[in-house]
Amino acid sequence: MAAPQYSVADFRTALLNLLPRGRIWSRDPDGMPYQMAAVWAPSFQRSAQSAGDLIDDAFPSTTVNLLPEWEATLGLPDPCAGESPTVELRRAQVVARLTDNGGASIPYFVAFAKTLGYDITITQFAPSRFRRKFGTPFGGDAWAYTWQVNCPQLTINRLKFGQSFGNPWATWSNAVLECELTARKPAHTILIFNYS
Repeated sequence: MAAPQYSVADFRTALLNLLPRGRIWSRDPDGMPYQMAAVWAPSFQRSAQSAGDLIDDAFPSTTVNLLPEWEATLGLPDPCAGESPTVELRRAQVVARLTDNGGASIPYFVAFAKTLGYDITITQFAPSRFRRKFGTPFGGDAWAYTWQVNCPQLTINRLKFGQSFGNPWATWSNAVLECELTARKPAHTILIFNYS
């Protein structure tokens, strides 16, 4: 069930109906009570709209007004997002950090990147061993701790209809992905990003 939406006229009528009856309490549009109700009604309408928006703001994936509060709780925004990140990107970072329960597996990093809005695959490497097939990459022991994130060169995050009016239609960037995965990678590993 959707929350009711009341117009300024609805609030003006409600205010006039709350007044006592009598000659000095005229409901005529030229009368003082009507004009006072017309002045107060927009304020009541804005307050009711803000109260209704609290339902959306209670959830980080739909928040608008409380997004700075969610970000402050999680130590966001961080410099990885750039100068002026979109609202969708900011929301995605909040949701990703809130739902992050930690991990070090490939499925964990793929799912975390998906929460941020990126589709990735991960390649693991192994050090060279005797009897390895010719043509495979040759590397030392450090390759046992190296993994590669494969993603498009520039991930396009498009604006969704009905959200964040005034933001760019699309942004092209992988900076947030790199920053978030680098912060979460196991300390003993080497992370490589492959954009092809």
